[in-house]
Amino acid sequence: MSAPQDSHGDPTITELAPAQDRRGSRRAGHDPVKREQILQAAKRCFIRDGFEAASMNDITAEAGVSKGTLYVYFADKEDLFANICRDARSAAMAFAQHELDAATSVPEALRRYAIAMTTRLTQDDVVKAQRMVLGVAERMPQLATNFFGPEPFSGVVLLKTYLDRRVAAGELVIDDTELAARQFNDLAQSGLFKRRLFCVMPEPPDAETIARMADRAVDMFLAYYGADGVLARRRAEGKSA
Repeated sequence: MSAPQDSHGDPTITELAPAQDRRGSRRAGHDPVKREQILQAAKRCFIRDGFEAASMNDITAEAGVSKGTLYVYFADKEDLFANICRDARSAAMAFAQHELDAATSVPEALRRYAIAMTTRLTQDDVVKAQRMVLGVAERMPQLATNFFGPEPFSGVVLLKTYLDRRVAAGELVIDDTELAARQFNDLAQSGLFKRRLFCVMPEPPDAETIARMADRAVDMFLAYYGADGVLARRRAEGKSA
């Protein structure tokens, strides 16, 4: 389904070209309240009905706007979904960045980051959205790409950037900070995310469980990568870890 040429571009996760959509067309809509109203309605429809079953008619009815108004803001259903993903990812990444920046030590920063990311990834709306995307990923790979987002603005890159700084300061000993960032994310979510995704854990984990997992992840990570960690010292001495 195509949109009129005067559709409006909204701020993306990277804050690039706020008046231009991913197709390069100029858009006319500019009311942030109206835009958010449409996005929230679309999100409810996608979660309730699934991406393929939800129609633009359903979304206009849910939002209480005309189809013409909807197309002033968004080119089509895929554009709506991409904007929902970008907005959600932007908010999550901004919070994760805040948690890293607010900490006064490496253990505190890693713990705060782990709690923020694991809490977000195990929430009902995020889990339901991931199940929905996985269900259509093979038929609609671009949908999955839009959901998981551009690598330059991901939790892995945020954490890698932080780790790079701490390595330069001599607080960590890491030869591949991207790999280390991915490993830490897996440690922090271990036993929680996949159980949520595959319905083994019907409810989000409580704060105590997430904090306990974060603490163990930090301990294991620093034991290997921390400048004062036992395994880091053994590696520096050329001994087998």
